[in-house]
Amino acid sequence: MASEIELKLALGESGPDALRRHPRLAALPSRVGRLGNTYFDTPEGDLERSRSALRLRRDGERLLQTVKTRGQGGGGLSSRGEWEWPVDGPGLDLEGLAEIPPMAALGRDTLSRLEPRFSTDFTRETWWVEGDNAVIEVALDTGEIRAGEHTAMIRELELELKSGTESALHDLAAILAESVPLRPSDTSKAARGGALLLGHWHLPAGGPPSAWLHRASVALDALCDTGDPAWRHEAKDAFQRLAERDDDTANDAGWLARALDDSTWLNEAFGIRALSLSRHLPGDATLG
Repeated sequence: MASEIELKLALGESGPDALRRHPRLAALPSRVGRLGNTYFDTPEGDLERSRSALRLRRDGERLLQTVKTRGQGGGGLSSRGEWEWPVDGPGLDLEGLAEIPPMAALGRDTLSRLEPRFSTDFTRETWWVEGDNAVIEVALDTGEIRAGEHTAMIRELELELKSGTESALHDLAAILAESVPLRPSDTSKAARGGALLLGHWHLPAGGPPSAWLHRASVALDALCDTGDPAWRHEAKDAFQRLAERDDDTANDAGWLARALDDSTWLNEAFGIRALSLSRHLPGDATLG
């Protein structure tokens, strides 16, 4: 099992082009590939309930089977368990799956009822950024999630820590945010696909400051996938709860709440403030 530590960021419409032009990346070589993914679950959603994800990924000539467990974090930063191995296909390697502890815990009867549920297809462009005693893989994903006749756009940036400390992820994100419209995102592609499939988003409860930040991030993810303005109000309310605190984060939270009144809220200024808030409120929420 590998432990994946990454900072996930959702990009505005102009974000991908702005990212490619950013001085921190423009001079670096990049690798571009097309990834096709099918996610599996039981008809009853057993994996969804356990906050796990199972996919088959086509990467060139390779077919990879991947299991990801529930993550911990918030404000875009997450740490989660991951198992990945090549398979012959075209279907799942159920024997290999049964050897993984979180999957074995579900029982063979549950594993036998796994079926394709939704897919994600996207282009991934990656850069390796080295410096300040850290190595970070920067991955830009652009494409779509498909569940039946429903689709949602993928415009996502993942900063994955290969070596060094977590603070390096925030440092790089802050540099990119100076000219790239972005924001922290707490919802995985698998969780977004599940919401698209079911036509329902689950908003986590508030509570301690990190929980309100997590709630705001998920509400903004739901807003961007559904276009329902009710999610904007939920995110604004969560930021306002944080603005009521008497500490250094209140100013950023209040600014973010007011910014959501503008239809063009996802800009560079929003990203800088949101990253500042997430850096000062490290999360411990359970992520999908």
